[in-house]
Amino acid sequence: MTTLLFTHPVCLQHDTGDYHPECADRIKAVLAALESEEFMMLLRDEAPHATMEQLMRAHPLSHIDYVLDSVPTSDSHHHLDPDTILSRYSGEAALRSAGAGIAAVDAVAKGEVRNCFCAVRPPGHHAERDNAMGFCFFSNAAIAALHARDAHGYKRVAVVDIDVHHGNGTQHILWDEPGMLYASTHQEHAFPNTGLMEETGGEGIMVNVPLPAGTNSDDYRMAFTDILLPRLREFAPDFLIISAGFDAHAADPLAHLRLTTADFGWITRQLLQVAEETAGNRVVSILEGGYDLRALAASAREHVRALMGM
Repeated sequence: MTTLLFTHPVCLQHDTGDYHPECADRIKAVLAALESEEFMMLLRDEAPHATMEQLMRAHPLSHIDYVLDSVPTSDSHHHLDPDTILSRYSGEAALRSAGAGIAAVDAVAKGEVRNCFCAVRPPGHHAERDNAMGFCFFSNAAIAALHARDAHGYKRVAVVDIDVHHGNGTQHILWDEPGMLYASTHQEHAFPNTGLMEETGGEGIMVNVPLPAGTNSDDYRMAFTDILLPRLREFAPDFLIISAGFDAHAADPLAHLRLTTADFGWITRQLLQVAEETAGNRVVSILEGGYDLRALAASAREHVRALMGM
């Protein structure tokens, strides 16, 4: 078994306007990085639409309708907030971004592949149960996690978020969901100003590891090893989902952690080790942030190389 990549051309048609950091060039950069000969064995498939039933595990119908009904029918833009922008193809892109995670869970759960990477946009981890924000409309990772539990019967599903920004939406949705763990490393006092260590969850388990601006590779790896990994192993997930943001890279313009490209390979291998120990190697990774195109491409390449066992 190998690694499967899910993406879709409509993710390039989600137009956020001029100079917006969450742009189509992000997906172009990631896909270009995965075209070299070393990725010949990477399987590829198109992301399907998520269904209303699947989305409603994480969002009320009122929120889904609000997002989809707000999509412009002409070549214009509609702002849900100053940063979260819809255009003509944004609704389909959002449905396929959520659908990628669902299809990835299905493929891994059925044993068709070892793991999956979803190179899709818009991202999802800031979308709360009934609130689109932070470039995000639907909570892709939370939807995938709830699908793993409800459709496939996994009892302990973990979402590990390595984006530099706290995934307030994933946390909000999974807070009271039994059998769910959400663990995040992120820059403290950065958007969206959530993710304090004392935010520990209700029926779900929340593990937040806020890090000061300027945190370098050594300090990050120490926090990951000493705090996040022990809690993850204690939870012993039987399915692992990665919210794969690459904006903790030192080159990223939207935050101030100081990770290197190599760190993302190291992080991925640490998580794969836990998945081997407790989850039968079942891993799905879904793209979140990363806004310096060169750093994003290089970091995603290291991430997928690790997923493929290189």
